[in-house]
Amino acid sequence: MPVRPTASLPTLLALTLAAAGTLTACGGGSGSDPDTVKVSYKQSTDNSIKVMDTYLADIKKQFEKANPGKKVEFVPIKAPDSEYYTKLQQMLRSPKTAPDLVYEDTFLINSDITSGYLKPLDPYLAKWQDWNQFIDTAQAAAKGEDGRTYGVPDGTDTRGLWFSKDVFKKAGLPTDWQPKTWNDVLDAARTVKEKVPGVIPLNVYTGKPVGEAATMQTFEMLLYGTNDGTADPLYDKSAKKWVAGSKGFKDSLSFVETVYKEKLGPEVSDALDPNVGTRVRGEWLPKGKLAIALDGSWLPQDWLPGSGHEWPEWSEELGLAAMPTQNGQAPGKVSMSGGWTWSIPAKAGNPDLAFEFIKTMQTKANAQKWYIANSGIAVRKDVADDPSYTDAQPGIKFFTDLVASTHYRPAFPAYPKVSTAVQEAMEGVTTGDMSVDDAAKRYDEELKSATDDQVIQK
Repeated sequence: MPVRPTASLPTLLALTLAAAGTLTACGGGSGSDPDTVKVSYKQSTDNSIKVMDTYLADIKKQFEKANPGKKVEFVPIKAPDSEYYTKLQQMLRSPKTAPDLVYEDTFLINSDITSGYLKPLDPYLAKWQDWNQFIDTAQAAAKGEDGRTYGVPDGTDTRGLWFSKDVFKKAGLPTDWQPKTWNDVLDAARTVKEKVPGVIPLNVYTGKPVGEAATMQTFEMLLYGTNDGTADPLYDKSAKKWVAGSKGFKDSLSFVETVYKEKLGPEVSDALDPNVGTRVRGEWLPKGKLAIALDGSWLPQDWLPGSGHEWPEWSEELGLAAMPTQNGQAPGKVSMSGGWTWSIPAKAGNPDLAFEFIKTMQTKANAQKWYIANSGIAVRKDVADDPSYTDAQPGIKFFTDLVASTHYRPAFPAYPKVSTAVQEAMEGVTTGDMSVDDAAKRYDEELKSATDDQVIQK
């Protein structure tokens, strides 16, 4: 699911005022009608993409039929990721605007837990037999530092390299490409630049405008491939401290710098467009304008029938490769996983009704329907073991198999600020305004501020 993929804190504050005007249109708070459950979710900024809307409309019908007299009211938030988080937090602050159920990105959930915006779900989960079907890592994704659980995940995701077989043929590159090192990726991009002019060789998300996509889909995919995978290069769990700009950190920045310095990526103005992800999925890949995309498992949701960007040939025209580790060292490949959860606001008026809606969404049949529609990765064991899921769509098995090589972001309240500091360092080397060393130094300074000096040098 798109992380799908975040704005800096000053940006969040600035956007809050704009969000306030939008939220007043939501009507009374969730408790204004005890028979109506208000559900808020992220609506695609692309009007032709209705995957979530269609799925939820079906769940609404099921829920209202099974619960006579009860109604479901949707409160969609149509905004890019960074604005979605801002508007959601604005809603959660007051019982007048808090819905009964909200869609939370796992990267931000601990920040919202710490702010007191969410309700612990443990009393509900203890009575819900299906909770035992959720894999351990998915259950942990919505846990607070207090050990309580604040959300039910609706899937996870993994990341890898998508590449155009047609562009590769024109460049004389193999259509079963499986790079072993970072240099293999860069060399393929250089070959495309030389042999197939007019095509963007490689897209890696970067900078503050695209938010968490830059941090997770690019930087962490690099950073977590700089060591042997046995230690977290971003957060030292044993010391309980964040890792300052290490060699791996600088090497990751150098990769990003190389992409834009050698003009292997899109124009910097396009790369720093907050809607660049929509262009990757809706224009560049389908129209053969992009050779390689470091991106997520969810892309095919935009190409399914009824999406508005139907591309039934995508599985024949695109190849898939795992992102390699820096020098090909074990385990040889790397992926990052995140996902979203359904959470109940602390100020929700109808929490019991909200959890009943979660239970309807998360039956085996409905969960499987969602994973397939959203090109998501199953977090329910009974769905993951079902051949009708693994065979439902090309690419599902490839991305599901990457779960064995995946990493999860440090789920701590400081993470959103750390992520913003990463994005600023990336943007500095992308535009050429900062050298790698200067960007790393600035990151170290911002990291100390963001984490109250809970930093370790490595």
